[in-house]
Amino acid sequence: MRLGVTLFTTDRTMVVHELAAAAEERGFVSLFVPEHTHIPVSRKTPPPTGVDTLPDEYARTPDPFVALAAAAAVTERIRLGTGVALPAQRDPIVTAKAIATLDRIAGGRFVLGAGYGWNAEEAADHGVPWKRRRAMVREHVLAMRELWTRDEASYAGEFVAFEPCWSWPKPVGPVPVLLGGAPGPTLFAHIAEFGDGWMPIGGAGIRDALPALRAACDAAGREMVQVVPFGTLPTPEKLDYYAGLGVEEVVLRLPAGGREEVLPVLDEYARTYAAFM
Repeated sequence: MRLGVTLFTTDRTMVVHELAAAAEERGFVSLFVPEHTHIPVSRKTPPPTGVDTLPDEYARTPDPFVALAAAAAVTERIRLGTGVALPAQRDPIVTAKAIATLDRIAGGRFVLGAGYGWNAEEAADHGVPWKRRRAMVREHVLAMRELWTRDEASYAGEFVAFEPCWSWPKPVGPVPVLLGGAPGPTLFAHIAEFGDGWMPIGGAGIRDALPALRAACDAAGREMVQVVPFGTLPTPEKLDYYAGLGVEEVVLRLPAGGREEVLPVLDEYARTYAAFM
């Protein structure tokens, strides 16, 4: 099993490029950071964590692609990803170029963790029709893949349309796409169609969901995709459980703090779970 880490990065936490270098030095295989473009003051949408007040960290996240480009420049091996980016809220042509540029800086180490989003007000400010956001994510990712892989790319969909065009640079290789979200037929159909894996937040309910994900992959005529439990608070028993399910990578959660809070936990994870790394 391989172990990665994630930190809810803000302008008050350990900076991403320093964390990436520290995680690589300790043998972790991946680092993921979140995305929120902004957080509307309105709280019509309840916090996803079930608390009464949304923590202010949600409004303080740096741009993940800029932060990960800095991380790419000071590392050599660790894979760098978004956990998760919100493609429906981004222009796909601009984002495809940003990702391709980042992937080239990283030498092919970028991983696109993508989600549908939970904050209706945030999405509305980007012009996202809330009940159609899943369809928008699908089209945005498919359109970006066209731009990444074709010399003359075009796309015609409900939400994205552009005539044949040129767009370089291209990524070093295929950009892996891991879709986050709760298990369900739409998510699994999208994973089977255009994803490379499922990134369940926290990792709860994986065993029960695996048959449905496998069936979706079978229906799409492809082999079973990887499952990467994300934001896990680890115990040896939990990691053994995941290994027994065939999970090959788990992303561990770090505290959202500065160096003095993050590095001791990173060291503890490296010592305690060395057998899994």
